[in-house]
Amino acid sequence: MMAQLQQGGPDEKEKTTALKDLLSRIDLDELMKKDEPPLEFPDTLEGFEYIFNEKGQLRHIKTGEPFVFNYREDLHRWNQKRYEALGEIITKYIYELLQNECHLKKVTLPVDAIETEPKSFIFMSEDALVNPDKLLVLIHGNGVVRAGQWARRLIINEDLDSGTQIPYIKRAIEEGYGVIVLNPNENYIEVEKTKAQIQLSSDISDEPAEKRERKDKIQKETKKRRDFYEKYRNPQKEKETMQIYIRLLHFSCLKNEQTHLMTGLCYLSCVPCTGCQKKDNGSPEEHAIYVWDHFISQSAAENVFFVAHSYGGLAFVELMIQREAEVKNRVTAVALTDSVHNVWHQEVGKTIREWMRENCCNWVSSSEPLDTSVESMLPDCPRVSAGTERHELTSWKSFPSVFKFFSEAVKAKNSLVKPTPTRRSNRIKYEEF
Repeated sequence: MMAQLQQGGPDEKEKTTALKDLLSRIDLDELMKKDEPPLEFPDTLEGFEYIFNEKGQLRHIKTGEPFVFNYREDLHRWNQKRYEALGEIITKYIYELLQNECHLKKVTLPVDAIETEPKSFIFMSEDALVNPDKLLVLIHGNGVVRAGQWARRLIINEDLDSGTQIPYIKRAIEEGYGVIVLNPNENYIEVEKTKAQIQLSSDISDEPAEKRERKDKIQKETKKRRDFYEKYRNPQKEKETMQIYIRLLHFSCLKNEQTHLMTGLCYLSCVPCTGCQKKDNGSPEEHAIYVWDHFISQSAAENVFFVAHSYGGLAFVELMIQREAEVKNRVTAVALTDSVHNVWHQEVGKTIREWMRENCCNWVSSSEPLDTSVESMLPDCPRVSAGTERHELTSWKSFPSVFKFFSEAVKAKNSLVKPTPTRRSNRIKYEEF
């Protein structure tokens, strides 16, 4: 049709131009939302018609089938939002298991938090700070996972054992460890922006006036295009939210914390105020250091152990950089599972690298059998196979080997002999556990 129009006279060319202009005004992403169901989902597992069976597997209440992501064909965004809503429910469910089944207590952060400021939390066993012998600290990776989880995907598609930290917690308690479960991704709260906040955030800019004017012009053109076909569609608009970081407010501002939270002025406009930028738990690294300073370093345990997965390994290495002497003095062994730390990018010093070689082991994703030595390009800790090529499964598959590694580390410490890193010749058989 376009080709035929282009071959015609002036009238046809005008029609071609008009057609091109019309097509340029159509936002296909928005049009695809026309027939999308409401983004409203249940707030309980039962509302989703799912339940965890006796094997810890998520199953449909009526059919007994596993979770189905593509609940509605050709509606990927809606299916993704449904998946995320279910994930939030599962996060709360895991929190309940930590408290009711593992008998951990929920501890609020910051330790001096007032009622109205944003807060985070960790989980601890009752004896975590007073156990004189052993303390186990668990750090999950980055992303949507929260305290007690290794991977949301595994919890939903596999089972609770492989996707949560619960097996580690239960075995640790059985073997006489105190336990602290970190929550490094709970760095902020999200609140919906008011119209005033949306306008304020668009007005505040360090950009030159000329660049801002060009951007405003583009935004106006975009709005005109959307208005042009508004009557042809019915898209669902997502809420605009803002992030308020844990301990973002300066203590001198706390008199007005209600004003800050309602207007967002602290978040949006007080950038020069260094106090308002204080984030004790604003990142996984900061969270790990904060929990070390206020809890782990205050514990009575003679032997402190870490299990850190993926980005949690990077957070631990950053902790070592910031608290090197304390960590060396208190930590007996560290089990990393497919850690993404990098001793070069993190500028890890020689003394830390030497300590890691003696006291850490990284179970990495590999096709090799469990505990087989794996070569590394980095001069840090020994790397051995986790017995799986799936990153998210490394913590679960290496589970028995990790506790054996810890036991050997304690024996070696007591005999003043360093534990021998696992090699191919003496790899641990999974069946032994």
